[in-house]
This record gives sequence, C-alpha cells and structure tokens, in this order.
Amino acid sequence: MRGEGDIPTIFNPHRVRAPPNLVVTTENNTSSGSVPNGPFTRPNQPQLQHYDSIHLVSGSQPEGADASPQRPPGNVSRLKKCTNFCCSKSAKKIYCGICVTICVTASWVGTTHCIKYMYYVPSSKSPFANLTTNSTNSKYSVTYNAPFFTTWFITNWLVLFFPIYFIFQSIISKCKQTSDLFTESIQNFRDKGFSFGRFMLRCGLFCTLWIFTKYVYINSLRILFATDVMALFATNVAFVYLLSWVILHKQFVGVRIVAVILCDTGIALLAYMDGINTSPTLNGVILSTLSAFGSAVYKVLFKRVFGEASFGQIGLFFSLIGLMNAAFFWPISLALYFTGTEVLIWEHMPWIPLLIASVLSLVANLLGNFSVAWTYDLFITLGLITAVPVSAALDVVLYGATFMDMKLAGIILISIGFFLVMFPDNWPTYITRLLRWSRRHQGLQANQARAAIDYRTGYIRSHLRSPSGRVR
Repeated sequence: MRGEGDIPTIFNPHRVRAPPNLVVTTENNTSSGSVPNGPFTRPNQPQLQHYDSIHLVSGSQPEGADASPQRPPGNVSRLKKCTNFCCSKSAKKIYCGICVTICVTASWVGTTHCIKYMYYVPSSKSPFANLTTNSTNSKYSVTYNAPFFTTWFITNWLVLFFPIYFIFQSIISKCKQTSDLFTESIQNFRDKGFSFGRFMLRCGLFCTLWIFTKYVYINSLRILFATDVMALFATNVAFVYLLSWVILHKQFVGVRIVAVILCDTGIALLAYMDGINTSPTLNGVILSTLSAFGSAVYKVLFKRVFGEASFGQIGLFFSLIGLMNAAFFWPISLALYFTGTEVLIWEHMPWIPLLIASVLSLVANLLGNFSVAWTYDLFITLGLITAVPVSAALDVVLYGATFMDMKLAGIILISIGFFLVMFPDNWPTYITRLLRWSRRHQGLQANQARAAIDYRTGYIRSHLRSPSGRVR
C-alpha cells in the first residue's frame, strides 16, 4: 500500500489526478529553508488553485467582480519567485559547493604537480639522468628520488588538523569554554566503547594505511604523468561503492556496477597505453590503482569502525595520525636514506615545492573533511574528476604530454564511470520528476498565454462598446 507521501516513479506509475478545473502551480515555500537531502531534494507539493474553466475560455467574469479585466501576473511576480529561489538555503549551499569544488581542484592539482616537479627539473647535467623514464619529456631528468621521505614530510602536517578546528570553534562559539572542545571530542570516542589502548591501536592501523596509500601515489608520479595518476586515483569512488556494498551492506544500484566496469576498462587501457612490453608504464598504473584501492579501504573501514564522526573527532583523529607518523615512521625514512634506496641531496633539496605540496595537501584534506558543514558532499567528490582536465593542460604545457589513442580513451571511460557512480540511489525518481516538471511547465506557459489572450480580448471589447451597450 502506497503511503501519502510516496512519489510515483516509472516503477510505480499510480498518481492522483487533479480535477480539470484546477491549475497546478509550482511556488516553492522558501521561508522554512529546510534542505533534507541535499541538492536532489524532493520539491514541495504543488499548490492547487481553483480557476473556473468557463472564465478561462470565454473571458467572462463572475458576478460582483470588477468590470475591468484583471492583468495576468507579470514580470514582477516572476522576478520575486526567481529571487526567492536564488536566495534560498539550498541555493546558497550550491554556490558554496561550487567554490569548494574549485578549491579542491586547485589544491589537488597543485599538490600533485609540485610533487611531480620535485622529481623532474630542467637540467641535462643531472647525476641521476639514468632514472629518466619514457613517460616524460627527455629534457627533464630526475634529481630527487625520495618518495617515502616526501610521504612522511607531507603527512606530518596533519598534526595541524585539531589545532585549526580548535581555533575555528573558539572563534565561532564565544559562549562555550575552549577547554571543553578537547574533552568533548574524547568523550565521543568513549561513548562508542573505545578504550585508550583500543583507540590508539585503531589509529596506528589507519596511520599505516594512510602512509601506504600516499607512498604508492607519490611513487607512481616518478613514472607517469600527473594526469594519468589523478585519473587512476579517481577510480577510488568505484572501489568505495564495491566495498560499501560488501562490508557496509549498502543498496545495490545497477548503474554503479556499469560504472565499475567502465573504470576497470579505463585502467586496463591506461596500463597498455605505451605498448605491452613497456614495463615502467604498467608498474606506474599498478601503483596508482593500489593508491585508489587503499584510499577506498581507508574510507570504508573508517565508516565501519567509527561510524558517524563529529568534526571534533575527525580533527583529533587526523592530528593523532600526524603525531604517530612523526614519532614512529622516521626510522624507516632514515634507513632508506643510508642504504641508498632513496636519494636526497641536501644542497639541492626542493624545499619550496615540498612546502607548497604539504600546505596544499593539508588544505585539500581540510576541505574534504570539514566543508561538508557548508555544502553537499557531492561537490567535494567532484573535485577529484574536475582536476583531471586542469592537470592535463599543465602536463601539455610543462612536459609536452600528448593525450590520444588508448590513453585518451582510458581517461574518458574513467570519467564516465566516475559520474555514473555519483548517480543517486533512486535516480529513476529524479528523471521522472524532471519529465513531470517539463510537462507542467509547458502547461503553465499555455495557461499564461491563454490568460493573456483573454485579457486582450476583454480589453478590446470594453473599449469598443457604445454607451448603449452595443458593440460599435
């Protein structure tokens, strides 16, 4: 039995038909400002207003009404409706979401290209010219080969997560004691049944997974262009859906399975874009795919272990990851340096690109975790795929990259799969609403045109009548 608030879809076509003498209007109630489910929310119920069909056809007026014809709604009412819609709470969140998408795109592209630039500098006399790969222009040579040190250095900046949250909350909550912010964040973890040892063990597990994900991502930049790596990393949304379906028991959506197939096909095309015998390219694609899979595992496990976390919990958690990284993983970086596995020339250290990459990475993580308070999560995720064309333009300018054949096809398939994964669960409902809105809008336009014709007809008749009541 269908409830009163159910929305008819293409799978449930029953609907209540309005009487023929009712005109449906679509005036939204913006005074409440409630936005329950993001930009794809259920529109307000249409209001039903009575208009006598006889009056609409003949142009006559009911008894007791003014003899002068009434002017139909004009541009003033339309402007008012447009203003109310553009200034609603949902519209403001969309505007903020567009800004967040631009910022995430800029920070993600900046971080990746700064790391890429640290590996390749325009110098033909580099002592590490033999490390140059076929995936980049020959005028660039490797002078910096320390992916784990880069990962360790960038991850250390996560320590600033909770201090930034603490300062921001201290400013906006003037009536609340700042000492309660830290206590409240810890108490939230205690309420979920975490002891100190168990919580630190979970943080250590996530810290290891975080470092592994970042390490393989940075290491793949030694082989592939930044655009290829970013496109492959964008497939993590497909892995997140698969893991959420298996582990978190999320709803099965057929279109997302198609998206997963498209992403896998794009990965296969990028793996063999330089030929079957080109092992460096294949290794780079494997590393990038491992990075995307590690990011998906991290997100799903965080949801499984901690559930819905507050901003204070997220800030404290990331700060602990940064502290653990700084305290426990520096011996690994030191061992790699002394064994010659990683090459660091302190006189030629690219400190400026490294610092810029660290700051931009911190900004991207802050936006990815805290900007959901001002906008929808959809706009945050879109920053991953919108960064691909921006990065492609930089690769063409900086490294002379070419995107064609299998490489271009792989990136396009990954992009299509990305957008298909972002489809809402009940996407047929939104398509049905769009078709109904289009039909209703056409009906309203026809009614307004008919009302305008009736108004002009009544106006002409009123001016052509003689004093005796006869038409001149």
